[in-house]
Amino acid sequence: MSTLPQELEDTVMRLPARLRAELAVRLIASLEQETTDADAELEWIAEAERRAEELSTGAVEGISAVEALAKARAALR
Repeated sequence: MSTLPQELEDTVMRLPARLRAELAVRLIASLEQETTDADAELEWIAEAERRAEELSTGAVEGISAVEALAKARAALR
């Protein structure tokens, strides 16, 4: 006997790709809404502002997105 999550997955997987993608976006958005912590959001804003200040004053040098992604991929290997 299938469990409800498995039954839902089986049903959803029969939907056209466009509808599955729309559903995925909605499900992910619902998770983000549930897990948003106001304090964490404020901390990320402060971190982004700090990093922007470091870039604008020349305290740090930025790298291209291509280079950043290559480094991230290499770190995951």
